[in-house]
Amino acid sequence: MKARHPEKVNNPINPIKKKPYWIRTKISNPQNYIKTKDAIDKKRLHTVCQEASCPNIFECWSKRHATFMIMGDTCTRACAFCNVKTGKPDFLDPFEPIKIAQATNELNLKHVVITSVDRDDLKDGGANHFYKVITEIRRLNKNTTIEVLTPDFLRKEKSYMKVIDANPDVFNHNVETIPRLYRPVRPGSNYLASVDLLKSVKKINKTIFTKSGIMLGLGETKHEVLKVMDDLLIANVDFLTIGQYLQPTKKHFPLNRYVHPEEFQEFKELALSKGFLIVASSPLTRSSYHADEDFFKMKKLREKQSQCHQLQ
Repeated sequence: MKARHPEKVNNPINPIKKKPYWIRTKISNPQNYIKTKDAIDKKRLHTVCQEASCPNIFECWSKRHATFMIMGDTCTRACAFCNVKTGKPDFLDPFEPIKIAQATNELNLKHVVITSVDRDDLKDGGANHFYKVITEIRRLNKNTTIEVLTPDFLRKEKSYMKVIDANPDVFNHNVETIPRLYRPVRPGSNYLASVDLLKSVKKINKTIFTKSGIMLGLGETKHEVLKVMDDLLIANVDFLTIGQYLQPTKKHFPLNRYVHPEEFQEFKELALSKGFLIVASSPLTRSSYHADEDFFKMKKLREKQSQCHQLQ
């Protein structure tokens, strides 16, 4: 039997701070929520909404939006901020690509987000499975745009190129936090490798939008957050998301503080002034939160930029 968090058994108890008034979510359309849940349950699919205990699940599912999590519900790493279980994963489901494509069709998604657990047990880190999922979605959903939120494919040579070959509309990989906190927060990951992955994607295919995200409230300083922004801009990242870290359980990395919405707005303004095309920054911002709306905004902005360059 797989333990929920076997690696966290001996972790110290970190009391969870009471949430402030500005962190609240609700179901806006119960019927749509049920339809979304049924479409996912019927095909036995996994979503990051459920597995990572996303606070926006009620709002997103009420709008019939869901982020599919491929390659199982068990991760090979033990990030101290994440609520996805850690252990030995199951074999890949060969029917998963078609099931996700069918669910995308049933939910009539104009924009779909595909993420995954880390699969360090696989030779390519799961890159070929990403390729199959993207290809199958495109086969059944000609007009649906596709966003992937990938692992770092660390120590898998250049397997990420297989994902680029599938030509997703958005390639997202989150750096999650500042370099100083990587060892305690993201053991097994490497900050520079994550930034370099994003840089490589843009270098190989300039038409793919690149995206990354960072959490606040882990103990970072303002200067350190601004430095991460600079690193991502050097990597030509188009879209930045900034959200509040919410401690899942007492065994997870301790929450340092709840960041006020005004601070998130300040970071948004600073990031835009630095040169990001789109910035989503709020306590409830997550990688796929309003991803469809933000993608189409980003697309329009790029078209405007292109027109301006032609006129010059």
